[in-house]
Amino acid sequence: MSKELRCRLIRNTMTSMTAILRAKGDGESHRYPSKPEITAMAKRIVQYYPMLQDQGIKNTWVTVYTQLNKRLQNVRSPQKATPDGRHSKSSAKRRRLDQPSDVEEMDSSDSTIILDLSTEGRSSPESASKTSELEGKRKAQNLLEEEPSTLPSPKTNKHADINSPDTHCPATLAKHYKTLQTLFKRKNPNHQDVSQLLDLEFSARRAFIDSNTIREEDRHKKVLEAYPCFKDIGHVMEELHRILDKENANFINELKGRWQDFCQKVQFFGVWKKTLKPPMGMDKAEQALEILRVLPSLFPSTSAPPKRARDASEALVHVLEDQEDPNTYLMKRPLSCPVLIVSPSSCILAVGDVPITTFPKDLVTEGALYLMAYYYTLHLTYPKCVATLLSVIQTEVLLDKIHERDLTSSYKKSMAEWNAFIGQ
Repeated sequence: MSKELRCRLIRNTMTSMTAILRAKGDGESHRYPSKPEITAMAKRIVQYYPMLQDQGIKNTWVTVYTQLNKRLQNVRSPQKATPDGRHSKSSAKRRRLDQPSDVEEMDSSDSTIILDLSTEGRSSPESASKTSELEGKRKAQNLLEEEPSTLPSPKTNKHADINSPDTHCPATLAKHYKTLQTLFKRKNPNHQDVSQLLDLEFSARRAFIDSNTIREEDRHKKVLEAYPCFKDIGHVMEELHRILDKENANFINELKGRWQDFCQKVQFFGVWKKTLKPPMGMDKAEQALEILRVLPSLFPSTSAPPKRARDASEALVHVLEDQEDPNTYLMKRPLSCPVLIVSPSSCILAVGDVPITTFPKDLVTEGALYLMAYYYTLHLTYPKCVATLLSVIQTEVLLDKIHERDLTSSYKKSMAEWNAFIGQ
């Protein structure tokens, strides 16, 4: 989490805790949050925002506690009138003396909440004082649950526990989604803030996207309307990471490495099958485009492409001709699957007739991975004319097993030929 967001979190939390205590209106209305109350709040904060946890120590909330306590020292004390009409100030020094900061003495007993302290209507002054502190602590702990607007959005931390029980609570997931929508009302939302919220809201999002309540032809529009962040290639690749191997922090780099190895082998495979020429004098972008064009013929499907399509490669990539308008091409395109539209200087990734995002032409070398990321993120079905090819990429590059019913004869034949060529 950035320094600015952390400061906002600490400041707003301490302000709210103090306001709750002062709103009581009794003899202790001017007291400040106690050590147990601050400890309980610190524990609650790191539970809600795992990226704030201290690594390598038992009490992962110590840093947050220290920051809350430091903020308390800077809270301006209310002025009390003295008998002579003057005002006296309760100094921060006095608060520091009243509240020791030895965090080593803090343990789980500090956050214990006694639910019922009334026994036959009698209590000692000591227990009454403890009851007051614990009541304040309970209110402070409920603050994060009842008023999420006081908390800033978090940042990415791959160590955050996406599967913790709290993250599957419908109310919590709804709060994450609401915060995500608020972020995207800003002009340039922070990428890491959005990524962390997407981590926390993953289960609810996949349930929505993978459900059969949305027709597939409308799914990309509905999903992008609900999650405009998926117009960003980076977020789509991270979603692929969450779906396939969220525990592997190096997944995307490994994926790109496997794709490069696959393309090198395909170069030799294509030359061997006489569908590719040796890439002499071609830059990397031109090589990548040539590979995308021939891949459907190297791993052919039994189904032919639509009549209006030139060949099966139109399901993957289209290179614009001189003066050709990409929007006009999309409106006439017979396929609705994700496609790369390549111009002399850039690439457009579109789904159906909707342009989604643009990226530099140099990155067309990773274009097939972007297409696969959108297939997974939007939960789309492979077009029949390239189903064999995409299944091969799924198993050989993404290392994701396919369902037994998808083990078609064309897939088995292509894989047997491929394995024989690479010597497996």
